[in-house]
Amino acid sequence: MVNPSGRRRVVVTGMGAVTPLGVGVDLFWENAVAGRSGIRPMTLADPTNYPCQVAGEVPDFDYTLYMDRKDGRRMARFSQYAVAGTRMAIDHSGLDLAHTDLERVGVLIGNGGGGLPNDDESMRTILDRGGMKVDPFYISKRLNNMAGGNISIQFGLLGYNNTVSTACAAGTQAIGDAVEVIRRGAADVMIAGGSEAGISELGLAGFSSMRALASSHNDEPERASRPWDRDRDGFVPAEGAGILVLESLDHALARGATVLAEMIGYGVSADASYLVAPSENGAGAARAMNTALRDAGITADEVDYVSAHATATDVGDIAETGALKTVFGERAYDVPVSALKSQIGHLLGGSGGVETIAAVQTILTGMILPTLNLEHPGEGCDLDYVPLTARQADVRTVVKNSFGFGGQNAVLVLRRFAG
Repeated sequence: MVNPSGRRRVVVTGMGAVTPLGVGVDLFWENAVAGRSGIRPMTLADPTNYPCQVAGEVPDFDYTLYMDRKDGRRMARFSQYAVAGTRMAIDHSGLDLAHTDLERVGVLIGNGGGGLPNDDESMRTILDRGGMKVDPFYISKRLNNMAGGNISIQFGLLGYNNTVSTACAAGTQAIGDAVEVIRRGAADVMIAGGSEAGISELGLAGFSSMRALASSHNDEPERASRPWDRDRDGFVPAEGAGILVLESLDHALARGATVLAEMIGYGVSADASYLVAPSENGAGAARAMNTALRDAGITADEVDYVSAHATATDVGDIAETGALKTVFGERAYDVPVSALKSQIGHLLGGSGGVETIAAVQTILTGMILPTLNLEHPGEGCDLDYVPLTARQADVRTVVKNSFGFGGQNAVLVLRRFAG
């Protein structure tokens, strides 16, 4: 089935989530709607010597529930999360791989840093015991592409396979690129999303020296991530994965799948300005949003909600607010916008996957997630950011923003499926 432009329509039929608010979409969503925080004292790295001592770590994750123990031991944690999310998403979708043409099933995963904790571990091994004692699976664990590689191996998926590594935009861009793969007929089904597990001393040191991390609420972790608040002072590092099953509408209908939402627009842009700061007034972000709306064939007036990037950095939050005003004009003050990162922290390349799952859930349930800790909006932060508590609303169309270091921007437009 094609849309008026002649392209194949693409729908979401399954989702799997590994998050600081819990493993599985249902548990994640229950905790998110309740306004709970998944940010706690950091345990995956020793933060003693660093200003940020909190993180969004995944609780109670047992990889053996999703893969063979031996296989899991040969994967970095970001790959384990991606494989687990994929298994959940395929089960949720009802896709029967035994009766599916696996050459028409592809994988596209976003990831920012690969196995950064494995780099940490290996360097310590070299210094303490010598290079020949390094884990022989170190290289095959840490490479960014191994989440996608491990998914294809675990599930026997023989089709299109790629990895997107555009920093914090990677998960969203992977989903958008997967939509394009299906649109052009190169696959009928795509496993797409983002995964990240980079909490390590190396990562902590790098981001701390950049002064990018939150540092003023170590004694109250749940208050540390503060998008748009006057007291925001950086992002909270986090980990996890969000994986979706995307299908052409024809393929989904032919097998009797339940359609959760439709992917109708995708836009990408570059700031071409700074390494780690957005362009002035969010000009690059606005271009990506406008491109996504044009691709969707709708106007900004038809958008009911924006799932923001909103990392709680000073310049980033102001830039996104400026971009929204550029795109929506006066209506920007009436469109609800909120930040999941206030609850789970910043999953870097994994953020777009989990946040897209949240966008689908908002369409299905009519619940807009809150922006926690937005007690005193900062200067210039004057939009409707859904502060503190979730809100019931009739949400038909969602814009999902993600913006990465290097000025790489990716935006999705999702819509309630109407046949």
